[in-house]
Amino acid sequence: MDLPPNRLKAALARGEVQIGLWLTLADAGVAEIAGRAGFDWCLIDGEHGPNTATTMQAQLQALEAAGCPAVVRVAANDPVLLKQALDLGAQTVLVPMVDTAEEAATAVAACRYPPRGVRGVGAMVARASRWGAVADYATAADAEICVLVQVESRRAVDNVAAIAAVEGVDGVFVGPADLSADMGHLGAPGHPEVRQAIEGALAATRGSGKASGIVAFDMQEAMDFARLGARFLGVGADASALAATLRRLATEARDGLAR
Repeated sequence: MDLPPNRLKAALARGEVQIGLWLTLADAGVAEIAGRAGFDWCLIDGEHGPNTATTMQAQLQALEAAGCPAVVRVAANDPVLLKQALDLGAQTVLVPMVDTAEEAATAVAACRYPPRGVRGVGAMVARASRWGAVADYATAADAEICVLVQVESRRAVDNVAAIAAVEGVDGVFVGPADLSADMGHLGAPGHPEVRQAIEGALAATRGSGKASGIVAFDMQEAMDFARLGARFLGVGADASALAATLRRLATEARDGLAR
């Protein structure tokens, strides 16, 4: 069989806005529901979600069955973690806490086979190659892997143009929560100083010709970021959406009984 093309990578390269959902509950059933909901991508969160390799693989399988491109955010910029995510079948990875061009290059190298990188060669016995059914996986994989890196500090924002210019970086994602904390405004990503830094990072990434990304849990704010050039656009998370829906349902039921 042929290696599946990375539809998300192709869409971002064309400059199309791709809306997505954060998956933090580490549940394949939730991933399948989300994958069929109409998003352009869903992200399996290995940094803040309670994920293991086993739960990641189950969610990757559920999203593929649902026809929704998957992204895996690894816990750190670590070649071992990136190798594992790719061997599980992820074709798009999001790498947190990238502060410099050198760190971005390290992430890219971890996602490429030698001589272009340092990725360990073992996917022929893993899901990435469909357990060997994709006979040319080792030679075809690099072209379909999408590497997105996160800028989440003042230092990273200062270096964003150099980070975006690294060959093999497909996009730069701004992490508003950590950026606001690093700038002394914990819990206030909408602070004017933080907003200015975010807009500058989006503009610098756009100027590099790479895709820019961000997540916003307020829909109006998300649309504002899209107008500012964000193309990899997170618009919510499974846990927060479920929590809000259940709270609303409970309130409606109790209000109904009180009438």
